[in-house]
Amino acid sequence: MRIDVFTDPAGRPGSGPSGGPFGSPADGAPPDLTVFDSPDARADPALLERLHEGTATADLAAPPVVLPDFCHKSKSEMPSSIAVATRDAIRPALTDSALNCGMALATLDLPRPDPAAVADFYGRVGRRYPDPPGWRFELSREEVLRAAVTGADFAAERFGLDRADIDRVEEFGRLPVEEFGGAHRARRELPWVCVQLARLRFGSIGASTHFLELQEVEEVFEPGIAEQLGVHQGQVTLQFHNGGGVLTGQIGELYARRKSASRMLRAEMAVQKPLSHFLARSPLRARQRYAAYFTAGCPSVATDTDEGRRLLLAQRLSMNYGFAYRLATYAALQEFAAQVFGAKLRLVVDSPHNSVYEETVDGRPAYVHRHNAARAWTPELMRGHPAFAATGQPLLVPGTNRTSSFLCVPAPQAHRSLYTACHGTGSIISAFARDGRSGADPHGRHTLRFGYGDAAPREIPQLDDRGVDAALRILVGNGLVRPVARLRPFAVLT
Repeated sequence: MRIDVFTDPAGRPGSGPSGGPFGSPADGAPPDLTVFDSPDARADPALLERLHEGTATADLAAPPVVLPDFCHKSKSEMPSSIAVATRDAIRPALTDSALNCGMALATLDLPRPDPAAVADFYGRVGRRYPDPPGWRFELSREEVLRAAVTGADFAAERFGLDRADIDRVEEFGRLPVEEFGGAHRARRELPWVCVQLARLRFGSIGASTHFLELQEVEEVFEPGIAEQLGVHQGQVTLQFHNGGGVLTGQIGELYARRKSASRMLRAEMAVQKPLSHFLARSPLRARQRYAAYFTAGCPSVATDTDEGRRLLLAQRLSMNYGFAYRLATYAALQEFAAQVFGAKLRLVVDSPHNSVYEETVDGRPAYVHRHNAARAWTPELMRGHPAFAATGQPLLVPGTNRTSSFLCVPAPQAHRSLYTACHGTGSIISAFARDGRSGADPHGRHTLRFGYGDAAPREIPQLDDRGVDAALRILVGNGLVRPVARLRPFAVLT
């Protein structure tokens, strides 16, 4: 296995994201993997081998990309923080089972609120989106189908969202489905039980790695870009991370054999999956579907076949539903911000980090699978965009609720990573803390951490930023992103 590793050639400890680029890698023959790491944050060789083996038989359009925060979650087939581009075929297991898990950042133009107002805000969120969630239907069957077909347009109509907010959602929150059969085929292909379950819990935050964080803009590195994005120093921001909703998990399990699923989902799919795939009239079609959706690993589905178009329709329906789902959460947060803070919540960016998009790679169409990694399109790819034509697609590089996070924009060399950046830096921060390279925040700051029960929030001491800065230096040093602002947390629901 040949690996092209892009690192800080000096191996120097960095002084933060404003220290400038570290240089470029030497040119060479196309490698098996393109790895962005550093002496401070090396990619795990065992995971590199796992990725290499998992993509060895793929019709690759470019070497698979490995980004900072490269780690493996037990529920996933492939490691996190990767981008893999294939020609003429989709491999669902190269990304997460539930597409359109993502993050959003919004601004509040008000001073930092007092603790009582913060507690009131999080209390309202917790009552609206309890964990564990309830079983109340929130959508009709027809509304589920409309959300899956029209995405953000459904959410804008249902919740009265501004067009300016929709402009800040990646792909405007809607992938077209007409060429794959449209609403008529969606109605036929989406199983009744999947649609019924998707009527539940429309919008959420959720526990685990999902969060809702209040922050202050601590430092601005690019004032001009920050102004264009509506961000300024001292401002309060709200960042949240949630999934794409019930339907996305249903479709993910329906169209691949997955390592991990709830007992209820496995029981449902034991019946529904054969019914969905083996009622095909052709025995050949049934065998193809068995190989694609019931076989372990990362099987390919050719996109120039009817089965490929069926899979592409399912994935676009999943993405659209996820966009509408996260906008439902945003609409609820807008309401609570107005009620508690008396302030307008304005969206800066909403971006998924589990996705499959048809994009251009080396001048030809390809399918870019991103797993826990965000798209980073440069301005030349967004000409004419109403919000991001001058800045490119903004992206979030979060730390944890004990460190700062960053708002970034793509840098000119983003094509080297298939226009992709990592969606977080948690594994690097944890490694730094474990081995003593990172310690307590020198300023003694704390984060007020709220949970979903009745317990009072806890004050959690923050860490220094050495871990998150080390991750960002890899991205900045390789010309993939430009940091716009550092965001400091002061309260979180997780």
